[in-house]
Amino acid sequence: MIRILDILLSFAVCILLLPIFLLISFFIIIESKGGIFYKQKRVGRDNKDFNLIKFRSMYVGADKQGLLTIGTNDSRITKSGYFLRKFKLDEFLQFINVLKGDMSIVGPRPEVRKYVDLYNNEQLKILNIRPGITDYASIEYVDENKLLSEVENPEKLYIEKIMPDKIKLNMKFINNQNVFHYLKIIAITFFKISKLS
Repeated sequence: MIRILDILLSFAVCILLLPIFLLISFFIIIESKGGIFYKQKRVGRDNKDFNLIKFRSMYVGADKQGLLTIGTNDSRITKSGYFLRKFKLDEFLQFINVLKGDMSIVGPRPEVRKYVDLYNNEQLKILNIRPGITDYASIEYVDENKLLSEVENPEKLYIEKIMPDKIKLNMKFINNQNVFHYLKIIAITFFKISKLS
């Protein structure tokens, strides 16, 4: 049932938001050199890599300076990128990942291999389901970039505190996978994003 909802909702979002996608693409093109899309290898279901798709919100090559985005004044982010990230619009292309079967709308946010390699056996259980666009952890850590900007060693905080907390929150959905939780997380996410303005 959840997979059917994934396909129907993702298809509807892609059709309805196509004009907005085209507008976003235009602003990305005129502001900085490089492509419209940003693809990054992430770890998905059954520990298999896939290409996660986003609208490009950083200057080309910026990810080579680090995988974590720190705070709201990261110089690697373009002007349009700040807007896209604030309202999570850069993530909307992941509905294509959902249609392809790489992701679900609701599920643990997919990590890069560097951090997945640090998981213990218990934490690896989150790879038993499709990763998602949103989840309880995304809602709880909506201000993650701000938290990372307030410490001397952001990666240490992420690995030792934020990442384990996120995995615990992910298990709430994994242990209760049903349409009610699925729709509840989507509704809370929509409410959170609408309050960011």
